[in-house]
Amino acid sequence: WTLGRMSNAKNLFGLGVSLYFWGLMDLTTTVLSESARPLTEGQEDNLSDKLHQRMKRSWVWNQFFVLEEYTGTDPLYVGKLHSDMDRGDGSIKYILSGEGAGIVFTIDDTTGDIHAIQRLDREERSQYTLRAQALDRRTGRPMEPESEFIIKIQDINDNEPKFLDGPYIASVPEMSPVGTSVIQVTATDADDPTYGNSARIVYSILQGQPYFSVDSRTGLIRTALMNMDRESKEYYEVIIQAKDMGGQLGGLAGTTTVNITLSDVNDNPPRFPQKHYQMSVLESAPVSSTVGRVVAKDLDEGINAEMKYSLVDGDGLDVFDIDTDPNYQVGIITVRKPLSFESKKSYTLKVEGANPHLEMRFLNLGPFRDTTTVHISVEDVDEPPVFEPSIYFVEVAEDVEIGTTIQIISAKDPDVTNNSIRYSIDRSSDPGRFFYVDIISGALMTARPLDREDISWHNITVLAMELNNPSQVGSVSVIVKVLDVNDNAPEFARFYEAFVCENAKAGQLIQTVSAIDRDDPQEGQHFYYSLAPEAANNPNFTLRDNQDNTAWILTRRSGFRQHEQNTFYLPILISDNGRPVLSSTGTLTVHVCSCDDEGMVMSCNAEAYVLPVSLSRGALIAILACVFVLLVLVLLILSMRRQRKQPYIIDEEENIHENIVRYDDEGGGEEDTEAFDIAAMWNPREAQLVVKNRQDMLPEIESLSRYVPQACVMDNNVHNYVLAKLYEADMDLWAPPFDSLQTYMFEGNGSMAESLSSLQSVMTDSDQSYDYLTDWGPRFKKLAEMYGATDSSGALW
Repeated sequence: WTLGRMSNAKNLFGLGVSLYFWGLMDLTTTVLSESARPLTEGQEDNLSDKLHQRMKRSWVWNQFFVLEEYTGTDPLYVGKLHSDMDRGDGSIKYILSGEGAGIVFTIDDTTGDIHAIQRLDREERSQYTLRAQALDRRTGRPMEPESEFIIKIQDINDNEPKFLDGPYIASVPEMSPVGTSVIQVTATDADDPTYGNSARIVYSILQGQPYFSVDSRTGLIRTALMNMDRESKEYYEVIIQAKDMGGQLGGLAGTTTVNITLSDVNDNPPRFPQKHYQMSVLESAPVSSTVGRVVAKDLDEGINAEMKYSLVDGDGLDVFDIDTDPNYQVGIITVRKPLSFESKKSYTLKVEGANPHLEMRFLNLGPFRDTTTVHISVEDVDEPPVFEPSIYFVEVAEDVEIGTTIQIISAKDPDVTNNSIRYSIDRSSDPGRFFYVDIISGALMTARPLDREDISWHNITVLAMELNNPSQVGSVSVIVKVLDVNDNAPEFARFYEAFVCENAKAGQLIQTVSAIDRDDPQEGQHFYYSLAPEAANNPNFTLRDNQDNTAWILTRRSGFRQHEQNTFYLPILISDNGRPVLSSTGTLTVHVCSCDDEGMVMSCNAEAYVLPVSLSRGALIAILACVFVLLVLVLLILSMRRQRKQPYIIDEEENIHENIVRYDDEGGGEEDTEAFDIAAMWNPREAQLVVKNRQDMLPEIESLSRYVPQACVMDNNVHNYVLAKLYEADMDLWAPPFDSLQTYMFEGNGSMAESLSSLQSVMTDSDQSYDYLTDWGPRFKKLAEMYGATDSSGALW
């Protein structure tokens, strides 16, 4: 085999190198060439055996080089294959196979000329590996062994440098020294870096001077100007160029954009835009409420613009406080303590704003703090009354009399005017109306009996209202603890029912009883048990007090018999240890039962065997209970009817001029004169001895003090009497509704229409003119129409 292409010097040089190279390879690979004539079958077998042996090659092999991007119209000639056995008579047929054979490359099977039929691009593929074979055209037998060769694509400068990562974004701190690294850009060239200068890149800056520079070899961008200030210019657009061929004329170039931002550093101290602030706050402002805001301007941003505000001087350091809003970097002045216009009308504060994050290299630009003065005026408001103390705690015995003063509630107007105060109770805090407060003195009194066993604690709210401004109302909590007194006798803890066997012996325990007491003495409960006096000498049972608040009931004899007596009722006296000692009598029911030898109850009713089988003992008890309830209801109804029919008690000697007569919704007849006996107010002690119950009226429980002139202060005894009468009226369930005085505001002598009655008229309806009704307005239009009145125009109204 020989290969040849003498198109240029480069191919000649490559051919010489290849000859030398393949000459060395002759030591290992040879091909025996007999002659150009066809091989016989024996010769073919002999050749096949010799292919596996070391043979001397009779041809030289080389690489082909082809320039890329060929733009001619004819196929590009690559080279020529030629076998030493080819005599030029066309008996040898050349075959090309391998990468691109028949598609990219073709071969003339007679001459061995190779052509490229497609445009080649080294950047897509730099070489092709092909195989050549010489066959006898007549027999198709190989004349030479198949061998490989390479076609390499020779590079030309047809690709410009490209920045694959662009455009770039970078940042560098402001005020950075000259030469500070910003970012490194890199361009790539698809051309062959091993051949010529096609891929040798040089960097340059097209836009961005004099602020930045770029290293021509590495593409590293650096700062080129000192003291670049972000507050003056923050964003820069730098254009970098990469050119191949070492930057020489005719090289290809590519560009990219680098967006550079100057990051902030703390190089600007904060400054208040104004040195004096004027603020005002109401004296009623609650603690932690906002008074105003101050702000120190800082040209920096982010962490470098963070601010810390503080109060450094002034006469309000203990009254006001300042906080920093982290979102807006403002100082918020708040109220630290309650304010009082009457105590101090104005305050002065010195506020400092400072950067908490400093940079040492910029301290010479400081100081990084500033101060301002804030004047705060306290504005007067009409404040509600204030109680002293702010909460009351009262202890009162549950047996205290109605009308007893248990506490004096005191409030005052904090304003300079010092208005008069009127007291009342918030009824939502005292729905049972157990207490009453004097409207002027603030004396808190009981209005109903107290019961610790029912309600042991009362939490009432007393209101104080300014007389001249009822909208100003203060309140205070009064906690009333009801103290226990011994007003409840002990009683059995439950209903006790014992059983004794007919064969019981004397001294046998049949029941253990215990008691409960609703009272709660401080020294604890202790009960004493004994048989009631009428049963002290009971021959059947005895009682033993165990001294542990329980007692045993024991049999005193034996020989109980059902047919003689099947039920015993044993009264037991229970006493407590209170002062005074209270006692009650409880009854223990003991049934005589028939028992077996082991003491198990068999039957406790002597007549049980005669009862119908279908009627049980529980059913009989239920029937008896229903009958008893019906009887009680009948008696109760009869009693109520008799009470209604009783004539009201009227004191014939009573002076009617000494009565307070009150008319409300409906009349009670002459019994309205029994509302209140005013004589009792002149001598309340005697009135307490003779108390007449009003049976036809239920007075409303309201603060009577609002009907009393404010200049009048009643004696405590009068208070007691009035409150007692209120409680009695509240307990009267049979009082009819009140009489009431109806007010008519649209007619009569006191109205705009005056009297519409014709009783005082001296004229008849025919003689009287009612034209004046048209002057009264639309409200009397219907009345004017009834009397035929006309307006001034003559038209009927």
